[in-house]
Amino acid sequence: MPDPVPDTGVRTPVGVDTTRASISRVYDYSLGGKDNYEVDRYVFHKLCEVAPRQADVSHMNRRWLHRVVRYLTTEAGIDQFLDLGAGLPTALNTHTVAQRENPEARVVYVDNDPVCHIHGRVLLETNPNTRYVLADLTKPEALLRHPDITNHLDLNRPIALILCGILHHVDDGLNPAAITRRYIDSLVPGSFLAITHFWDPDDASDAHHLARELQRKFTETGLGSGWYRTRRQILDYFSDLEIVAPGLVELDDWWPAGPAVRPRLLEERLILGGLAYKPRPERLVPMVVR
Repeated sequence: MPDPVPDTGVRTPVGVDTTRASISRVYDYSLGGKDNYEVDRYVFHKLCEVAPRQADVSHMNRRWLHRVVRYLTTEAGIDQFLDLGAGLPTALNTHTVAQRENPEARVVYVDNDPVCHIHGRVLLETNPNTRYVLADLTKPEALLRHPDITNHLDLNRPIALILCGILHHVDDGLNPAAITRRYIDSLVPGSFLAITHFWDPDDASDAHHLARELQRKFTETGLGSGWYRTRRQILDYFSDLEIVAPGLVELDDWWPAGPAVRPRLLEERLILGGLAYKPRPERLVPMVVR
């Protein structure tokens, strides 16, 4: 089980406070963005003391999201996306990938940080099929009743719910598995759930030791959240949904764009991703793994 840590993270967004590191701004910096401050850069460099190539993990996570959205838009025929914990807008967002394949695809981004909300609204003000909503993903019932969501998405039709790189910032006291269960119960059959999450192999390996050290860095150097959980814990977030092949795997094992050009970094092994499906009897179900 994760070590006891302060009750922080997603529950208390930083907002405009430039003296505290922000999850979204640290991630922005790791992707090479410019919407960050010295405190965010300081925290990320502290992480890099134990994981020098942690920026590669952020880029890998982004590539995984692109592949999943492309699959959902093309092969699965999904035209509605609800992206929770979306953070600051960066290059090639969910709507960019989805609308490249289907210009009519509708996307709603959600974050509880008012700074992300402001940046998102400015970026998307000329895109009629995309919205950015200020709401708390840890309160599913309220979020799913938000008028900016219900007026833009038809929740009586299949959607793709995206939780990419955010649940590891939800502390155990909030019960992330119960939160995702409530979202899953609200999804109509034919919907999908996509998750990436920091992973602790929970064994005697070098990967396990690095996961524990990274968790300590995330939670004690100013960011306040970033938990590395076991495969079993992450699988629980999918509840009883059907996991699409190849399953819950290291990100570059999920239908990579081509062969690897270098050995996988230890840092890159410590995050898993999966896509799951809520079956409906009237159509074929994607190939699944048990």
